[in-house]
Amino acid sequence: MATSLVDRISQQSGNGGGGPGQGLLQRGAASPSQKRANTQADGFQQLKLAVHNRLFETLDVSRLESLEANLASQKVGQVINDIINEEGRLLTESDRAHLVEEIKNELLGLGPLEPLLWDDTITDILVNGPNQVYVEKFGKLHLTDVHFQDDQHLMLIIDRIVSQVGRRVDESSPMVDARLPDGSRINAIIPPLALDGPALSIRRFGKRRYNIDDLVEKQTVTQEIVEFLQTIVRARLNVLVCGGTGSGKTTMLNCLSAFIPTDERIVTIEDSAELSLQQPHVVRLETRPMNVEGKGEVTQRDLVKNALRMRPERIVVGEVRSSEVLDMLQAMSTGHDGSIATIHANNPRECLGRLEMMMLLSGISIPQRAMRQQIASAINMIVHVSRLSDGTRKVMKVSEIAGMEGEMIMMQDLFEFKRTGVNAEGKIVGNFVSTGIRSVYSEQLQIAGYKLDSKLFRAAQR
Repeated sequence: MATSLVDRISQQSGNGGGGPGQGLLQRGAASPSQKRANTQADGFQQLKLAVHNRLFETLDVSRLESLEANLASQKVGQVINDIINEEGRLLTESDRAHLVEEIKNELLGLGPLEPLLWDDTITDILVNGPNQVYVEKFGKLHLTDVHFQDDQHLMLIIDRIVSQVGRRVDESSPMVDARLPDGSRINAIIPPLALDGPALSIRRFGKRRYNIDDLVEKQTVTQEIVEFLQTIVRARLNVLVCGGTGSGKTTMLNCLSAFIPTDERIVTIEDSAELSLQQPHVVRLETRPMNVEGKGEVTQRDLVKNALRMRPERIVVGEVRSSEVLDMLQAMSTGHDGSIATIHANNPRECLGRLEMMMLLSGISIPQRAMRQQIASAINMIVHVSRLSDGTRKVMKVSEIAGMEGEMIMMQDLFEFKRTGVNAEGKIVGNFVSTGIRSVYSEQLQIAGYKLDSKLFRAAQR
């Protein structure tokens, strides 16, 4: 894989190809300072190419895969420095370190993306073709100066990522979902489906996972609401977390799962494993896509059905998105209390409509009233999280299902975040307030041994 990159770069060099920014330089006349910078960049690229070629003559690349990562990195770095010394080029310490890192990243890592993966403040990496890479920091998108040589260089990195997890991407299979060793999710789509070159999206999960105290500190939720959520999880009420893309549903699910007692057996079901539960008795299940022959697919519905035979005390579904909702709701209402799941929806009421739609997708003809009765009997609480325009995440509402009245599912909000405006720095200003409605599950919670303070529903303000 890497050898083809060297051959390709060598061909470009032989054809007079310059650095990655060459196409941009041809669009207009460059100033003297720009010409000097371009000359230096071209010289750097030529030296990088020469060292790269010598490296493959010196090292047996296939044997590097059998070495531990740090040892392989040290060995490659030592060989690169030896080659630079033999070339006799005069380099500053910073330029030498930069050159060594770039070549090591090309050979052992993800090339130009490697420095972005080291930055823990970056939550998303979005590659829109070889010359445009965006990152998300603190809820906002920023354009970076990272670029690839061309489409083939980007394809090389995509191939390296997906091959690590046993997936492939080519013209016959131009879309792929995979997971990096650190838990980050990746999605790649290539031509002919992507018209402007290969596109790569990486949803990162930092080394440090947020806990509920972090969310309180970041004013995502208040301590009073946390105490209520802790009570309903321990009392085995079924909870659904809803929100849009990137709103923090998985983070909230992780935080809620931390309230589950350590002596209970938990089975998690996910499309891409993201959850990081701290309890000792956890069984993690993950779906499997179909193989090249179109066989072997294992869906979330298959896993939910199988989980019911594994004596779970809690079932945690990473994201409900299809026909598995029917089996999940049946499990929630027939003995598997205390289950938690997430779903894409913009508010709690829309969440119920999405559940109905997905029940219809299961292929089973069910009257609307029966579907709503199933939802009302299975779901107890809905926690709505959202990413606001300033990049912050908030728990917008905590709502409960209070049964049915006629054909309508009755829902009432217990807590909500009320926006009051925007301050001079562009930050959303608002308060977490109680609606003044006492939970219909108060008696059930009390029977389970969790008595709610009556002040909670009128004092949860900030």
